[in-house]
Parts: sequence; C-alpha cells; structure tokens
Amino acid sequence: MSASPTIGVFDSGFGGLTVLRALIQRFPQARFAFIGDTARLPYGSKSRRTIARYAVESTQFLVREQGAEFLVVACNTASALALDAIEAAVPVPVLGVIQPGAAVARASSRTGDVLVIATDATVHSHAYAAACQTQGLRALEKACPLLVPLVEEGWTNHPVTAQVIRIYLDELLADAAAQGLNPDTLVLGCTHYPLLRPLIEASVPPGMRVIDSAESTAEAALRLINGRVAATAGCTNTLIRCFATDSVEKFQRLGSRFLGRPVGDVELVDLGG
Repeated sequence: MSASPTIGVFDSGFGGLTVLRALIQRFPQARFAFIGDTARLPYGSKSRRTIARYAVESTQFLVREQGAEFLVVACNTASALALDAIEAAVPVPVLGVIQPGAAVARASSRTGDVLVIATDATVHSHAYAAACQTQGLRALEKACPLLVPLVEEGWTNHPVTAQVIRIYLDELLADAAAQGLNPDTLVLGCTHYPLLRPLIEASVPPGMRVIDSAESTAEAALRLINGRVAATAGCTNTLIRCFATDSVEKFQRLGSRFLGRPVGDVELVDLGG
C-alpha cells in the first residue's frame, strides 16, 4: 500500500459520509473515493442477491476505476448481506461497519448486554446480534424507521426528533427489562445516526455509553492500515472525489450535513440497471 493510499468508501446513499468524515480525521494524507449508489436505493427493500450485485458493482468501480487499495463498506445493509460477495470480487482488503461496532461494544460493556438501534433492513438481518454474539454479548435490536427521514430533512436538533428518539428508546429499554437484560451500551447501527448523537445521548439512562459505528469503523481501519502506511504528521493534503449514480444535486446538498464540510463537485457515474 502506498504512503498516500487511496481508500474507497461505498454506501447506497449519503449516510456513509459520516464514516468518510471519521476516516479523513485519521488519514489526512490519504486520497478518498466515495460512491453513493443513489439511483438504486433503498437497498433494504431488495433481495440479498440483488444487494450483493449492486454492492459488487460499486466496489469494483472504486477498485478498477479509482485505484482503491482499501475498501470501507459504509453501508449497514451491504455489510450485513453482501460483505462476503464484495470480498470475493475485489483483490483489496475490505472492512464493513458492523463488526467494528460490535468489537467496541464488547470493550465498553461491563454487563455483557447491549442495545442496537438501526434501520428495518439491518435489524431484520440480525447482523448486529450475530456480531455481538461472537463477542460474547447479548444484543437487543430495534428498528427506528423514522430517524433516517428526519436526518435527511435536516431535523437533527428538533424537538420532534428528540421526542421520537425518546419513544424508541423507552420502548427498547422496556423490552430489555422484560427480557431480564441489563444493558449498559447502545450501538448506533445506522450511519445516519451520528448526526443525532447529542439527542440520543440526552435520552439514554445515565452511564450508558453510546457507540458510533462510523467512529468505530474508522478506528478499525486505522489499526488495519497503520501497519502498512506511515502517517505523515501535520499532512492535510486530503483529496476527495465523490460519485453518485443519480441526483448529484441532492447529493451535494445533503452530503455536506453528513461530511461536515462541502462535498464539492459530485460526479455522475452509470453502473447499469
């Protein structure tokens, strides 16, 4: 891997830009290529076979066309249902967002009981529950379908959003108590949710730690890549290229919220049907 590696980041939409944001903070010397497969979202309503095909096409574009030397699958649905297919299709290391979140939850939890909030598709895959089980944790998952549209509406600090979060978490905590669980950690299992972290932290019980899967994934990438790349202190020559398969204007508008900075020009790419 080169001293200034090209890191490819893939998502079905915009949420993965929170992962890119965390990666940029840790790899200021790297080049980044991000693709959002916006023409074919939401992935959650598709079959596993179709999700795998879409994900492979996007990640092969990053490797073949953009020279990515390391891939981050910043999409919970694709990480849950297509990671094996992606790994088989590209000749570079691949990192998803689910295992890193589970690993950090293991390091955080003293009781061994954790909560996960995510989208319907991710919860129905039970990928977080399985990843947590491999870490010796018991995980209770809950779908929170209203949170993604609230984030994309820009209501990240709105009283309505705060109330919705409280309702979801109250239901989840009641379910945990009914099952005899004593959770002390909450995993954010959707890359939109970091934008809601202050509201979520204000709604959890005192002492409960909130795990941001975007940060967890970036830390895992740092551990995996750091042995291959010598970080350059003070280097901030980060180059970012963003691609979308549809609606580049919408990508530019929404993307800045997730990335925390202007995304710049977004290039349209056609990956087929």
